[in-house]
Amino acid sequence: MSEPTAAGGTGEGTRAVRAGLPEPVKYEPTLPGPVFAAHFHLPGEPTGPYTYGRDENPTWTRLERAVGELEAPGQDDVDTLVFASGMAAISSVLFSQLRAGDTVVLPSDGYQALPLVRAQLEAYGIEVRTAPTGGDAQLAVLDGAKLLWIESPSNPGLDVCDIRRLAEAAHARGALVAVDNTLATPLGQRPLELGADFSVASGTKQLTGHGDVLLGYVTGRSGEPMTAVRRWRKIVGAIPGPMEAWLAHRSIATLQMRVDRQSATALAVAQALRGRPEVTGLRYPGLADDPSHQVASRQMRRHGCVVSFTLPTRARAERFLEELRLVDDATSFGGVRSTAERRGRWGGDAVPEGFIRLSVGAEDPDDLVADVLRALEESVW
Repeated sequence: MSEPTAAGGTGEGTRAVRAGLPEPVKYEPTLPGPVFAAHFHLPGEPTGPYTYGRDENPTWTRLERAVGELEAPGQDDVDTLVFASGMAAISSVLFSQLRAGDTVVLPSDGYQALPLVRAQLEAYGIEVRTAPTGGDAQLAVLDGAKLLWIESPSNPGLDVCDIRRLAEAAHARGALVAVDNTLATPLGQRPLELGADFSVASGTKQLTGHGDVLLGYVTGRSGEPMTAVRRWRKIVGAIPGPMEAWLAHRSIATLQMRVDRQSATALAVAQALRGRPEVTGLRYPGLADDPSHQVASRQMRRHGCVVSFTLPTRARAERFLEELRLVDDATSFGGVRSTAERRGRWGGDAVPEGFIRLSVGAEDPDDLVADVLRALEESVW
């Protein structure tokens, strides 16, 4: 059942539109503009909320409240912290919770930057174990771990694991659980409700949805683990600019509309690709015959905007991308303008040379499906 928002509504669209807004004040804007301040008036003892711009900012506060209302509606014992990027948010959890001699479990098929993170963790004397996302394979390497890192759906392969099952198993062994919720967004799934201690995401992607903001966030239960994350942000200074925070908050108002449109169109694209002879390895959790569909349907309310598939060769994939007219050849995902890329060009993902990650935007579904099918036809030489 939906929890009521501060304004009294219960729907997710209402929550997204109203999230984090201040109480109305006559002649004041409904969403106040960004506060640009390195320091604040501070006579006497520093007992107020805003003292120095690396620690707190009123624009961050409103955005953090908004994200918290989406990730954990109706729950007062939850904190959210915003960061300069998704990787800043990811790093804050890993490096604030782990010490030399600890063990962490990471997905072996996760985000491209995780191997770089692994190398740094190991340099600090932290043992790193990995296992694939699919089939809940991380269960097999949990014993003795301090932290389990889950990425579901995984990027770019779109495998899904049973978050609740993994969280229960990790907690039984004394481990904390963090879930990268970037692909799902809080309108797709709420990791804290599934038992996670942290929900972490790149707000650069579908949360803000316009490809013009770098942002990250961490949401977690109030207590020492989140206090440590806050302390890490202060030490490292991985803070967002006030303009980026304000743009993110503004963009959240349309999140439900964007997510619904993009998820529905992604399913239409996946269904159109299913019968194509040149397409193999098609993945979209919303497809009834996808290997992850059953688990995804239990824990996700929407299945996301990303479709992945493989074309026979690198050359065919590159020709396909060149023939697209409504899809930009670009990295990242979640924007209102569709993007696609041959993911293997970066060299960090264990994917075939012809692997395509397609991020579905807000274009008309019929137009986008027609463009994808036309590009497939015209890329045949």
